[in-house]
Amino acid sequence: MHLKHRLYNLRRRLFGSWSIDDPRPIQASAPYTYFLPPPNEIAALRPGDLVKLVIRSHPPSLEWDAERMWVEVKTIAPDGWSGTLANIPSDMPQLREGSLLRFHPFHIIDLLFEGNRGIPPRPARREYWDRCLVDNCVLDDGVPVYYVYREEPDMADENDKYPESGWRIRGDYRDLTDEELEARPFQYIAIGKVLNVDDSWLHLIDSPIGSAWLRNFETGAYEPLDEEGGHGKA
Repeated sequence: MHLKHRLYNLRRRLFGSWSIDDPRPIQASAPYTYFLPPPNEIAALRPGDLVKLVIRSHPPSLEWDAERMWVEVKTIAPDGWSGTLANIPSDMPQLREGSLLRFHPFHIIDLLFEGNRGIPPRPARREYWDRCLVDNCVLDDGVPVYYVYREEPDMADENDKYPESGWRIRGDYRDLTDEELEARPFQYIAIGKVLNVDDSWLHLIDSPIGSAWLRNFETGAYEPLDEEGGHGKA
Protein backbone atom coordinates (compact mmCIF):
# COMPACT_ATOMS: atom_id res chain seq x y z
CA MET A 1 0.00 0.00 0.00
CA HIS A 2 1.28 3.46 -0.92
CA LEU A 3 2.59 5.47 2.08
CA LYS A 4 0.12 8.28 1.43
CA HIS A 5 -2.74 5.77 1.48
CA ARG A 6 -1.46 4.21 4.71
CA LEU A 7 -1.24 7.61 6.42
CA TYR A 8 -4.74 8.49 5.20
CA ASN A 9 -6.14 5.24 6.62
CA LEU A 10 -4.33 5.83 9.92
CA ARG A 11 -6.03 9.20 10.23
CA ARG A 12 -9.36 7.58 9.37
CA ARG A 13 -8.80 4.90 12.04
CA LEU A 14 -7.86 7.43 14.73
CA PHE A 15 -10.20 10.29 13.93
CA GLY A 16 -12.76 8.93 11.47
CA SER A 17 -16.32 7.86 12.09
CA TRP A 18 -19.07 5.95 10.35
CA SER A 19 -22.81 6.15 9.88
CA ILE A 20 -25.59 3.94 8.55
CA ASP A 21 -27.47 5.10 5.47
CA ASP A 22 -31.24 5.41 5.46
CA PRO A 23 -32.24 3.59 2.24
CA ARG A 24 -35.79 4.93 2.13
CA PRO A 25 -35.00 8.03 0.04
CA ILE A 26 -33.27 5.82 -2.55
CA GLN A 27 -36.24 3.47 -2.66
CA ALA A 28 -38.61 6.42 -3.06
CA SER A 29 -36.58 7.77 -5.98
CA ALA A 30 -36.16 4.37 -7.68
CA PRO A 31 -39.28 2.33 -6.83
CA TYR A 32 -39.02 0.10 -9.92
CA THR A 33 -35.41 -1.03 -9.38
CA TYR A 34 -34.57 -0.63 -5.67
CA PHE A 35 -36.45 -2.94 -3.31
CA LEU A 36 -36.43 -3.26 0.47
CA PRO A 37 -37.59 -6.20 2.61
CA PRO A 38 -41.34 -6.11 3.30
CA PRO A 39 -42.48 -5.09 6.81
CA ASN A 40 -43.71 -8.59 7.72
CA GLU A 41 -40.22 -10.04 7.22
CA ILE A 42 -38.55 -7.32 9.26
CA ALA A 43 -41.13 -7.90 12.03
CA ALA A 44 -40.21 -11.60 12.00
CA LEU A 45 -36.49 -11.00 12.66
CA ARG A 46 -34.99 -12.39 15.86
CA PRO A 47 -31.56 -12.27 17.55
CA GLY A 48 -29.15 -14.44 15.56
CA ASP A 49 -30.60 -13.44 12.18
CA LEU A 50 -28.52 -11.47 9.70
CA VAL A 51 -29.43 -8.07 8.28
CA LYS A 52 -27.59 -6.09 5.63
CA LEU A 53 -26.86 -2.40 6.18
CA VAL A 54 -25.19 0.31 4.11
CA ILE A 55 -22.37 1.67 6.28
CA ARG A 56 -20.73 4.93 5.25
CA SER A 57 -17.17 5.89 6.17
CA HIS A 58 -16.26 9.44 7.28
CA PRO A 59 -13.95 10.42 5.69
CA PRO A 60 -14.51 8.09 2.74
CA SER A 61 -12.16 5.47 1.39
CA LEU A 62 -10.02 6.46 -1.57
CA GLU A 63 -12.02 3.89 -3.58
CA TRP A 64 -15.56 4.18 -2.21
CA ASP A 65 -17.42 5.89 0.60
CA ALA A 66 -19.81 3.13 1.72
CA GLU A 67 -19.99 -0.65 2.01
CA ARG A 68 -22.92 -3.05 2.21
CA MET A 69 -22.25 -5.44 5.08
CA TRP A 70 -24.02 -8.13 7.08
CA VAL A 71 -24.73 -7.62 10.76
CA GLU A 72 -25.85 -10.31 13.21
CA VAL A 73 -28.81 -9.10 15.22
CA LYS A 74 -28.20 -9.13 18.99
CA THR A 75 -30.99 -7.09 20.56
CA ILE A 76 -34.35 -5.79 19.37
CA ALA A 77 -36.04 -2.94 21.21
CA PRO A 78 -38.54 -0.19 20.37
CA ASP A 79 -35.87 2.49 20.73
CA GLY A 80 -33.34 0.73 18.50
CA TRP A 81 -31.65 -2.54 17.59
CA SER A 82 -28.07 -3.68 18.01
CA GLY A 83 -25.86 -6.19 16.24
CA THR A 84 -22.30 -7.18 15.54
CA LEU A 85 -20.58 -6.79 12.20
CA ALA A 86 -20.40 -10.17 10.45
CA ASN A 87 -18.15 -9.02 7.57
CA ILE A 88 -14.56 -7.88 7.38
CA PRO A 89 -14.73 -4.32 5.97
CA SER A 90 -12.88 -3.94 2.68
CA ASP A 91 -11.56 -0.48 3.47
CA MET A 92 -13.13 0.96 6.61
CA PRO A 93 -10.54 1.08 9.41
CA GLN A 94 -13.05 2.58 11.84
CA LEU A 95 -14.75 -0.83 12.02
CA ARG A 96 -13.75 -4.47 12.25
CA GLU A 97 -15.53 -7.81 12.26
CA GLY A 98 -17.43 -8.10 15.54
CA SER A 99 -17.83 -4.34 16.05
CA LEU A 100 -21.08 -3.40 17.80
CA LEU A 101 -23.52 -1.35 15.73
CA ARG A 102 -26.80 0.26 16.69
CA PHE A 103 -29.45 0.75 14.04
CA HIS A 104 -33.18 0.88 13.34
CA PRO A 105 -35.36 -1.46 11.30
CA PHE A 106 -35.69 1.08 8.50
CA HIS A 107 -31.93 0.81 7.87
CA ILE A 108 -32.25 -2.83 6.73
CA ILE A 109 -31.80 -3.42 2.98
CA ASP A 110 -31.71 -7.25 3.06
CA LEU A 111 -32.03 -10.06 5.57
CA LEU A 112 -31.34 -13.75 6.20
CA PHE A 113 -33.23 -15.81 8.76
CA GLU A 114 -31.32 -18.26 10.93
CA GLY A 115 -32.82 -21.76 10.90
CA ASN A 116 -36.24 -22.75 9.61
CA ARG A 117 -39.05 -20.53 10.80
CA GLY A 118 -42.55 -20.09 9.48
CA ILE A 119 -42.04 -16.75 7.79
CA PRO A 120 -45.04 -15.56 5.74
CA PRO A 121 -44.38 -15.71 1.99
CA ARG A 122 -43.09 -12.55 0.35
CA PRO A 123 -45.84 -10.72 -1.57
CA ALA A 124 -45.69 -11.12 -5.32
CA ARG A 125 -43.89 -8.22 -6.94
CA ARG A 126 -43.45 -7.51 -10.60
CA GLU A 127 -39.99 -6.41 -11.64
CA TYR A 128 -38.97 -4.53 -14.76
CA TRP A 129 -35.50 -5.70 -15.73
CA ASP A 130 -36.26 -6.40 -19.40
CA ARG A 131 -34.23 -4.07 -21.63
CA CYS A 132 -35.41 -1.24 -23.85
CA LEU A 133 -33.99 1.65 -25.88
CA VAL A 134 -34.51 5.13 -24.42
CA ASP A 135 -33.29 8.61 -25.22
CA ASN A 136 -30.61 9.79 -22.79
CA CYS A 137 -32.48 13.03 -22.22
CA VAL A 138 -35.33 11.12 -20.55
CA LEU A 139 -32.95 9.57 -18.04
CA ASP A 140 -30.54 12.44 -17.50
CA ASP A 141 -32.34 15.69 -18.26
CA GLY A 142 -35.91 15.15 -17.11
CA VAL A 143 -37.35 15.36 -20.62
CA PRO A 144 -40.81 13.73 -20.42
CA VAL A 145 -41.65 10.63 -22.41
CA TYR A 146 -43.52 11.56 -25.59
CA TYR A 147 -43.55 8.64 -28.01
CA VAL A 148 -43.45 4.94 -27.09
CA TYR A 149 -43.60 2.05 -29.50
CA ARG A 150 -42.81 -1.65 -29.41
CA GLU A 151 -41.09 -3.52 -32.20
CA GLU A 152 -39.58 -6.93 -32.69
CA PRO A 153 -36.66 -7.23 -30.23
CA ASP A 154 -33.34 -7.18 -32.05
CA MET A 155 -30.81 -5.91 -29.51
CA ALA A 156 -30.37 -8.92 -27.25
CA ASP A 157 -27.15 -10.92 -27.02
CA GLU A 158 -27.19 -14.64 -26.23
CA ASN A 159 -25.23 -13.96 -23.02
CA ASP A 160 -27.59 -11.27 -21.74
CA LYS A 161 -29.09 -11.94 -18.33
CA TYR A 162 -32.35 -10.17 -19.18
CA PRO A 163 -34.32 -10.25 -22.44
CA GLU A 164 -34.95 -7.33 -24.76
CA SER A 165 -38.53 -6.07 -24.59
CA GLY A 166 -38.76 -4.31 -27.94
CA TRP A 167 -39.86 -1.06 -26.28
CA ARG A 168 -38.50 2.19 -27.70
CA ILE A 169 -39.00 5.32 -25.61
CA ARG A 170 -38.53 8.80 -27.06
CA GLY A 171 -38.40 12.01 -25.06
CA ASP A 172 -40.41 15.07 -26.08
CA TYR A 173 -39.08 16.25 -29.43
CA ARG A 174 -41.80 18.62 -30.64
CA ASP A 175 -39.31 21.48 -30.97
CA LEU A 176 -36.58 19.46 -32.68
CA THR A 177 -35.77 19.00 -36.31
CA ASP A 178 -35.51 15.50 -37.74
CA GLU A 179 -31.72 15.90 -37.82
CA GLU A 180 -31.58 16.95 -34.15
CA LEU A 181 -33.77 14.03 -33.15
CA GLU A 182 -31.64 11.60 -35.16
CA ALA A 183 -28.52 12.87 -33.34
CA ARG A 184 -29.93 12.20 -29.89
CA PRO A 185 -27.91 9.63 -27.91
CA PHE A 186 -29.78 6.71 -26.41
CA GLN A 187 -29.21 3.84 -23.98
CA TYR A 188 -30.03 0.14 -23.89
CA ILE A 189 -31.22 -0.21 -20.31
CA ALA A 190 -33.70 -1.83 -17.92
CA ILE A 191 -37.28 -0.65 -18.35
CA GLY A 192 -37.41 -0.03 -14.59
CA LYS A 193 -34.75 2.67 -14.96
CA VAL A 194 -37.05 4.52 -17.33
CA LEU A 195 -40.08 4.03 -15.09
CA ASN A 196 -38.15 5.50 -12.17
CA VAL A 197 -38.05 8.85 -13.95
CA ASP A 198 -41.33 8.70 -15.92
CA ASP A 199 -43.91 5.98 -15.36
CA SER A 200 -46.71 7.78 -17.17
CA TRP A 201 -46.75 4.96 -19.75
CA LEU A 202 -46.71 2.05 -17.30
CA HIS A 203 -50.29 1.07 -18.17
CA LEU A 204 -49.08 0.32 -21.71
CA ILE A 205 -46.24 -2.01 -20.67
CA ASP A 206 -48.00 -5.21 -21.82
CA SER A 207 -49.08 -3.83 -25.19
CA PRO A 208 -48.16 -6.18 -28.05
CA ILE A 209 -45.39 -5.74 -30.57
CA GLY A 210 -46.50 -3.26 -33.20
CA SER A 211 -48.14 -0.91 -30.69
CA ALA A 212 -47.33 2.81 -30.84
CA TRP A 213 -48.53 5.60 -28.59
CA LEU A 214 -48.11 9.37 -28.62
CA ARG A 215 -48.56 11.45 -25.46
CA ASN A 216 -51.09 14.27 -25.49
CA PHE A 217 -49.62 16.77 -23.05
CA GLU A 218 -52.92 18.66 -22.80
CA THR A 219 -54.83 15.67 -21.49
CA GLY A 220 -51.92 13.57 -20.20
CA ALA A 221 -53.27 10.57 -22.13
CA TYR A 222 -51.35 8.39 -24.57
CA GLU A 223 -53.15 8.19 -27.89
CA PRO A 224 -52.65 5.14 -30.09
CA LEU A 225 -51.13 5.46 -33.54
CA ASP A 226 -52.22 3.07 -36.24
CA GLU A 227 -50.19 2.04 -39.25
CA GLU A 228 -52.02 4.47 -41.51
CA GLY A 229 -51.74 7.36 -39.09
CA GLY A 230 -48.03 7.64 -39.76
CA HIS A 231 -45.44 9.39 -37.69
CA GLY A 232 -42.53 11.18 -39.26
CA LYS A 233 -40.16 10.87 -36.28
CA ALA A 234 -40.29 7.19 -35.40
